[in-house]
Amino acid sequence: MTEVGYYNGALGPLSEMSVPMNDRAVYYGDGVYEIVLARAGKFFGLAEHLERFYANLKLMQINFAMSAQELTGELTKVLAHATPDPAHTEQMIYWQVSRGTAPRKHAYPAATVKPNLMITVRPYSVTDMGKKRDKLITMEDTRFLHCNIKTLNLVPNVMAAQAAATMGCDEAVLHRGGVVTECSKSNLAILVGGTLRTAPLSNLILAGITRKQLLDRCAQLSVPVCEEAFTLDEMFNADEIIVTGTGHMCMGVDVIDGIKVGGRASELLSALQRACLEYYLQETQ
Repeated sequence: MTEVGYYNGALGPLSEMSVPMNDRAVYYGDGVYEIVLARAGKFFGLAEHLERFYANLKLMQINFAMSAQELTGELTKVLAHATPDPAHTEQMIYWQVSRGTAPRKHAYPAATVKPNLMITVRPYSVTDMGKKRDKLITMEDTRFLHCNIKTLNLVPNVMAAQAAATMGCDEAVLHRGGVVTECSKSNLAILVGGTLRTAPLSNLILAGITRKQLLDRCAQLSVPVCEEAFTLDEMFNADEIIVTGTGHMCMGVDVIDGIKVGGRASELLSALQRACLEYYLQETQ
């Protein structure tokens, strides 16, 4: 099996798995999730993803009894059942925990209702960052005020991502009154005068694992970092715009709203991309 599904201990081909209709993820999106990459059977950045996952569970008040060590064991077991695609040595592992299965009612079910764990594995390849630049659009950020929680409630994100896809673009840059927050499924940073600038952590953005890894690579390369919000105008005039996320690491941007952007600090961008890729290869060798 190249694509494997798991639900509360049951394993099988992803296409054959199912969940109960009364799982609160189905009608409320009541849960949290994470995604990691694995290469040659080795997880990348799992500790950081687990730390954020359990912090999100606490924020959502979901009493998930499984420890991080036990969850790691389940993730490892599911990964072991997935036969790598001959064309790819990399895989993407997704998991989510919902508040459990109970009759539809807005308030939380009784504490005796156990959370549900779902895991999927599928083939994946990290984009060659040096050969592609993204095209973006801008949109007003209409999401709620808990963007720091990696909740299953992603309808505004989905709508923004679809708007970008409809325009033949890769991502949507979200802003609140002209102040950039992040993208529909990624964090955003800019390079200005040799300094990397990105929005500070708050309830308005997700504490991205790849975002943190990029900041660590900046420290490694002695690139100054400024965690301060920036405007759309500042973004359009930046030397480079960078999209970061688990699935694509550190991508440069070529066009936003049909306007040519970036391209004025390509050597520094390439150095950061190489550092990110080298870190990934080192951690999964």
